[in-house]
Amino acid sequence: MSRLPLICLVLSLSAAPAFAQALCEEMWGERNAIYFDAGYCFKTARAKAAFGDNADCRYDDIADVPLSTRQRADIAAIQQRERKLGCPR
Repeated sequence: MSRLPLICLVLSLSAAPAFAQALCEEMWGERNAIYFDAGYCFKTARAKAAFGDNADCRYDDIADVPLSTRQRADIAAIQQRERKLGCPR
């Protein structure tokens, strides 16, 4: 009996957390890019490091950020995928 399928299974399972983390990072960036483009003033060090110094920001409260219906739907879909994957908040 070949051990290759078992080895592939073990490798894929051990890579799953790293893959999930990479997906979480990508979704976080995608979601926050929408807010950044709309003028949100980020407060966390993580967001400031990713998006810059907030020099052009206009909205301190995320609820005040003017978003289109499409942007809101995109954010909701991203958040749903983040929850499903168990991404950290």
